[in-house]
Amino acid sequence: MDFFKKIKKHTKISFLNYGIVIAFYFIIQVVAMSGHLTNSLKGQLIPIVSYVIMALALNLVVGISGELSLGHAGFMSVGAFSGVVVSMSLAQTIPSTGLRLLCAILVGALLAGIAGVIIGIPVLRLNGDYLAIVTLAFGEIIKNVLNCLYVGMDGAGIHMSFKDTASLNLAADGKILINGPMGATGVTKLSTFMAGTILLIVVLVIIQNLVNSRTGLAIMAIRDNRIAAEASGVPVTKHKLIAFVTSAAIAGAAGALYALNYSTIAPKKFDFNTSILVLVFVVLGGIGNMTGSIIAAALLTILPELLRKFADYRMLIYAIVLIIVMITTNNEKVRAFINGLKKKPKQEEAKNE
Repeated sequence: MDFFKKIKKHTKISFLNYGIVIAFYFIIQVVAMSGHLTNSLKGQLIPIVSYVIMALALNLVVGISGELSLGHAGFMSVGAFSGVVVSMSLAQTIPSTGLRLLCAILVGALLAGIAGVIIGIPVLRLNGDYLAIVTLAFGEIIKNVLNCLYVGMDGAGIHMSFKDTASLNLAADGKILINGPMGATGVTKLSTFMAGTILLIVVLVIIQNLVNSRTGLAIMAIRDNRIAAEASGVPVTKHKLIAFVTSAAIAGAAGALYALNYSTIAPKKFDFNTSILVLVFVVLGGIGNMTGSIIAAALLTILPELLRKFADYRMLIYAIVLIIVMITTNNEKVRAFINGLKKKPKQEEAKNE
């Protein structure tokens, strides 16, 4: 008993997050083995894991770093389409689906991280809402670039063009990988729920170790008081860039996992609405609260499917639920009531003593 008391609070929270993910995985496996897992829910498993990873990534920027990003769907799309190109180009070279998925996720994370560096270096030196405006523009620019992007592959290698498929000059055995606004078609589905769960645990390890490290403490110090952090000798831009690039790379990995769950993926899927959806997960789960992000992203991803039987009214009900949750979580009386419940047991113990 004394051992558990000595464990630090952040360590307990970390193990709680791992426990939630592992418990969710085994519950799904038990439900699937019993034959009660519907096809609709089965199809939502990879999107749920992908959105949970996206929520954790965005919370690293919004909650821990204290910056507002409105273009994380752009980083997700970079990972998604680069992952698709890698997986399809390695189909003949690497027959193992698991290894191809790993390569796709790693390349997607790497390219999204590079995009994060390109965006972050000039913008993170500024204060205020400049980051939100630039990331919003970045997300829209990436979407429009992908709408004009044509990628093909033949025996000579990979061909790219921003004009049309004819300008790729593919050989007779060539194959189109990305077809402009139509996106990637004929994608081999490589993502599995097990692979997504493993990726989620790896992401949790990375984020929680970063947050609880000296670098994480410096990032939170900058968030709380930038001037004081600068006066203490903390390199502000460097630490903010670490959080931002890490978040972008994780979003790219989530994008690769998400894209390889479908046979067709289009650029319009990664628009401004997707960025706002992920931000909703973060806000409802609690800014800076990783446990809340996991639960909120999972529940709100699956909620529209659970409400599908209400047909035309399901999105209305979904919106009402979001509004109620927002009002409840930001109500001072509700917070006072919860705090009162927490204090009552302690007061009763003091009286008994």
